[in-house]
Amino acid sequence: MARYTGADCKLCRREKTKLFLKGTKCESPKCPIEIRPYPPGEHGRGRPKESEYQLQLREKQKTRRIYGILERQFRNYYEEANRRTGKTGENLLQILESRLDNVVFRAGLAVSRDAARQQVRHGHILVNGKKVDIPSYRVREHDIVEVREKSRNLMPYEVARATAGDRTVPAWLGFVPDKLRVLVHQLPVRQQIDTQVQEQLIVELYSK
Repeated sequence: MARYTGADCKLCRREKTKLFLKGTKCESPKCPIEIRPYPPGEHGRGRPKESEYQLQLREKQKTRRIYGILERQFRNYYEEANRRTGKTGENLLQILESRLDNVVFRAGLAVSRDAARQQVRHGHILVNGKKVDIPSYRVREHDIVEVREKSRNLMPYEVARATAGDRTVPAWLGFVPDKLRVLVHQLPVRQQIDTQVQEQLIVELYSK
């Protein structure tokens, strides 16, 4: 399956904001965007003022990179969101948030979405008692996501138990640290999603 294999920090610099792709490194003074807060490349410091189209494109690229999704899949998510009732932008964010890799990350079982994706692919995660190794699997209301018993003593999960409470778990999820279990109370509404994106710009881009 195709995936991005370049430097994550270059993506943050290109979007001129932290996308929190590297876990704790993003919080440290060693974060490259703290040292070089301009886009990568020879002309990174002198880019001209962006047009309306460029602003819309950058917002789409930023959102896509935050969730670790390639263009084709992201476009499919948008088309699905557009077919649903309600606001297309909010529907899109709900779809992205309900991905299994995002749920694992949001609950604090992984330090980044990349790490969460790896955990899912390696078969450490169960949904309703069954192994699911597809990061793009969509959870539903009242699903139970948990770490399989054989994996619970691995270092990432020891850390997750020890640091439970240090990271805010969104209200639409419930995390039970001692059981390494995540309860999906509901699918999120826009007010419960703290991703700093302007989804309306994405809608405007794809509506052209």
